[in-house]
Amino acid sequence: MSLRSSRSEGSLLRGTLTTFRRRCGKATCHCATGDPHESPALAYTEGGRTKTLTLSEDDVAEVEAALARFQAARAELERAADDGIAALRVRRGR
Repeated sequence: MSLRSSRSEGSLLRGTLTTFRRRCGKATCHCATGDPHESPALAYTEGGRTKTLTLSEDDVAEVEAALARFQAARAELERAADDGIAALRVRRGR
C-alpha cells in the first residue's frame, strides 16, 4: 500500500529521509563491481531505538513535505513557548 493512499495530505512525519546503498550479493549484478542499489528510506526513533521504513520512489515527495510540515510545526511551537516564557518573566518582573 502506498503511503499516499494511507496518509492525509496534511500529515506530519518526524525523522530523516535517507538513502540505503547496498549490494545484493549476486556475482553477475552490476552492483558487484559498480554502484550499489539505492532505495529511499525514512529513519526515525521509536522507543529510543532507530527504525527505518523503506519507501517507494512515489512516496519520497510526500514524505519530504510531511517532514517539512513537522519542522515548521515544531519551530512554531518553540516560538510560542519562548513567547510564553518571556511573558511570564515580564509578569514576574524579571
